[in-house]
Amino acid sequence: QVQLTESGGGSVQAGGSLKLSCAPSGYTHINYCMGWFRQAPGKGRESVASINSDGRTSYADSVKGRFTISQDNAKSTLFLQMNSLKPEDSAMYYCAAEASFGSRGVGGCILGYWGQGTQVTVSS
Repeated sequence: QVQLTESGGGSVQAGGSLKLSCAPSGYTHINYCMGWFRQAPGKGRESVASINSDGRTSYADSVKGRFTISQDNAKSTLFLQMNSLKPEDSAMYYCAAEASFGSRGVGGCILGYWGQGTQVTVSS
């Protein structure tokens, strides 16, 4: 059974930084695509960033230049470094992994395994 466990969320003031982590278990496709989504109250789920099996990264325009998605060398942990945070970045952030069915990530791959989410709150 695939499990994705996020950590690293919290509250920060505008302009601050946070780093999210996602540790997958039971997921054998270590060379597949992974990504981060977010969802704010009353809004739809938004693909924020993704990383393909060849290491190519893609970002939503709203976070480009501020967020960086990465993996450790063993591809055992997925990260999202978030800098210059804005109040509009406040949302529940979800880690996602490639699956046969799901939502299309910003990089084009289908992401269908989800973590439980970690809350990010940015105050002005």
